Amino acid sequence: MKTSTDLRELLNRIDHKGYPAYKDTRGAYQFDGYVLSIDHVQGDPFAAPSRVSVHVPGKMANFPADLYGERHKRVALQDFLIRGFAKQIEAFTFKAKGSGKSGLMCVSRCGQEILERTACEIEKDGKVIVRMEIGFPANGRTINSRELSRILFDFLPGCVKKSLFYRLLDKEAVQKTAQLAEDQDYIRKELPKHGLVAFVANGAVLPRESGVSDRPMRGAITFQAPPSMEIELQLPNHGPLKGMGIKKGITLIVGGGYHGKSTLLKALELGVYNHIAGDGREFVITDNKAMKIRAEDGRSIKNVDISMFINNLPNGKSTSRFSTEDASGSTSQATNVIEAMESGSSLLLIDEDTSATNFMIRDELMQRVIHPKAEPITPFINRVQELYSQYGISTILVAGSSGSYFHKAGCIIQMERYLPKDITAFAKEEAAAFPIPEESIAPGGQPSFQRVVKIDHKFKANDRLKMKTLGMDSVMLNHDTIELRYVEQLADTEQLYALGCLVKYAQLQVFDNRKTLAECVDILDRLLEEKGLAAVCGGSFVPSGLAMPRRQEIFACLNRYRALKL
Repeated sequence: MKTSTDLRELLNRIDHKGYPAYKDTRGAYQFDGYVLSIDHVQGDPFAAPSRVSVHVPGKMANFPADLYGERHKRVALQDFLIRGFAKQIEAFTFKAKGSGKSGLMCVSRCGQEILERTACEIEKDGKVIVRMEIGFPANGRTINSRELSRILFDFLPGCVKKSLFYRLLDKEAVQKTAQLAEDQDYIRKELPKHGLVAFVANGAVLPRESGVSDRPMRGAITFQAPPSMEIELQLPNHGPLKGMGIKKGITLIVGGGYHGKSTLLKALELGVYNHIAGDGREFVITDNKAMKIRAEDGRSIKNVDISMFINNLPNGKSTSRFSTEDASGSTSQATNVIEAMESGSSLLLIDEDTSATNFMIRDELMQRVIHPKAEPITPFINRVQELYSQYGISTILVAGSSGSYFHKAGCIIQMERYLPKDITAFAKEEAAAFPIPEESIAPGGQPSFQRVVKIDHKFKANDRLKMKTLGMDSVMLNHDTIELRYVEQLADTEQLYALGCLVKYAQLQVFDNRKTLAECVDILDRLLEEKGLAAVCGGSFVPSGLAMPRRQEIFACLNRYRALKL
């Protein structure tokens, strides 16, 4: 292996040369306590920054094994290290001068959720790998290696040692990170034992700072469970913790406008992820197979069996293998439910505000005026109990205008000034005075999930795939755009980039004209579980900007990929 001295000499030799001479720096160099690997060099100072990784041997990083031995602790520690490293390099970014992106130093920007990312990896022996981007300095397109030397020899070594060496870290903060992860994992494992699909701790802060900030709102009313729904858990580190347990079955969240209904649902949506200390939702824990369902006008649908909800279309079109490039609100929401079932979801999260009204309910007057035989839609209200009793799928529904779901819900929560009240008995008593007529409902039948994925021969192993994300809205693969803006449990743009990598990998390695979509996702899911995101990246290095998606989002991405052949 080359040494840092070799790198310094090389930089001196190529100073003032044309920018392509930077390519000679690729390789690994031994520094004091770590290895610096220059994995990819940008083509010019205006292109995407160069990709660099720092490798700290386990003996030098010296993190105790109990801090990373279990996956939930390892992911939490990796997240902690990324945040610390980002804080260190923030003081030096663009301190080295030059054209374009010269002097840029960046690593993944972590949000409130704790996600497994390629930006930091801790191996079984305790080795720490951090992947980042650096803009190699130039004047115009002429190398300014003296400025790069400042970055690699003056700025970076201190950042590495202050953030990746255990002996120099705040050990109490590291320990608290591990303990929080352990407590969060404990709650997840306790949910099914108590017959719960979600838990919201007393004292949780659910409102966010603003529509563009996911940080907790200052001075917000803290959560307090209704006495009838309060349970106590004995956490390994925190000790006793009380909060609201939401049981399996059908739960309705009601209340006046601006009283916190959607705020509670949003917290439950993102409760599939762990959150950092201070977020306010550290102990808002939801069944990690939960899926947010909404109407999604205009999405593509490929051979989905939506006959459970929609039948007898006037044009005679089959709904057992329904396809369209421009779905309506009702067909898209029906499809989203069936696809959630196919992905193995055990909890549906639905907000009336983002649902198709004709999919959710038909009121009494409409049933009298429009005969059931003239209505192809079996509304969700007529299937919600069946979903639970036959398929074990619970539902948490926010409703503000229709009281018909009072008859179906096993638990009814009223949000009033951001505080929940259990009004189940009262609502049931009032609902008895407003019986809803029961329509004759055709048996739903088990939806068919036998959709075989066909090979797309335009994908070739050696072809370069142009991929980019457009915020949280979509990911582009060459000329194909996968719309993901309504897949609302995606928490980070890096998850979208990872989904793009998964699509490419699946096209080349998984799809074979025989496996069903569910079988293909099973393979991808196992691969991520066993080998991590690095397994689907391809190429000679692992990019820094990927975050782990859930199984449900892999399904959602493939189902919205218009070029996928099913």
